[in-house]
Amino acid sequence: MPDAKPAAEFYCPNCGQPAPDPLLCGDCGALLCRTCGKPVERIDELGIG
Repeated sequence: MPDAKPAAEFYCPNCGQPAPDPLLCGDCGALLCRTCGKPVERIDELGIG
């Protein structure tokens, strides 16, 4: 049986919604929300996934 994965692995606390396809900053390597440009967080680290 395949493992169940969340629809998005990342969450944008600024937008208050999942960020399924974040951008990777070429300068610092941060993952950024495509909507607002703020850094996203992993859902499993937030305890909401």
